[in-house]
Amino acid sequence: MTSASLWRILKVCDGRVAMVVVVVVNVNEVLDGHVGLDVQCLDRIYLNGYVPILQVGGQVVTFLTKHLGYRIPSPAVLGKTGTAFRRSVNSFVEVNHIPLIHFNKEDRKVDVMRRHMLAQKRTGRSGVVAVGVAQEYQNVFASSEREGSNGIPCFGFHKADRRVTCFYFYLWDTDFGAGFIKVCAYFPYPIKIWVNGHEWAKRQATRAGIGYTALSNGFATCEDSQALQEICDRLGPGTIGVFFQRWRPCCRCL
Repeated sequence: MTSASLWRILKVCDGRVAMVVVVVVNVNEVLDGHVGLDVQCLDRIYLNGYVPILQVGGQVVTFLTKHLGYRIPSPAVLGKTGTAFRRSVNSFVEVNHIPLIHFNKEDRKVDVMRRHMLAQKRTGRSGVVAVGVAQEYQNVFASSEREGSNGIPCFGFHKADRRVTCFYFYLWDTDFGAGFIKVCAYFPYPIKIWVNGHEWAKRQATRAGIGYTALSNGFATCEDSQALQEICDRLGPGTIGVFFQRWRPCCRCL
């Protein structure tokens, strides 16, 4: 930082010149003395889910031959599996009368889903509020083919970015509030889980009878900040794992 950024010359009306110090401060110094509540809590949580033993080409071949029992590890099998999964999703939303919404490229997904979330929230019950469909680039397995010495086709598999169908299962959860589970409809079917730690903490505080003033994403005040911090400290992998396991049977196609 140069001295020019610390000093400014001002000329007063009587012709005299005064030196004024310009103090540069950081965020913590600005907030010092003005903070009404200080707690640490996980905010928006975005997790990746994948199958560790399906990350390289050789593992795909083993999966198709040893696990599924096919003599030839053909990529056609993966196509059939993906088609079956998409049909399962369509059947799931039809049987359960769940809206199936196709996102446009310019759509802001949270805005599209807001009214569905609010409708489920008013019921006071957990539920799948809607399923969104989007075409997105995902890192999935592509295949290559060559003819073996015996004339039988041989297939290889490698990771590549491809534009494929993704399903967003938007959820209203009585513990976490709004969240979603995103599932790629092509092998090896990576998933993403999104939840909000602040919303989870709010619900636990309400159940514990702890009074607080809520912000749109956090807390403004709390009558027992220590108890609130203890709640926030409880949020970890186990709690989020229970969230995912709870929704697997509800979304039977997952």
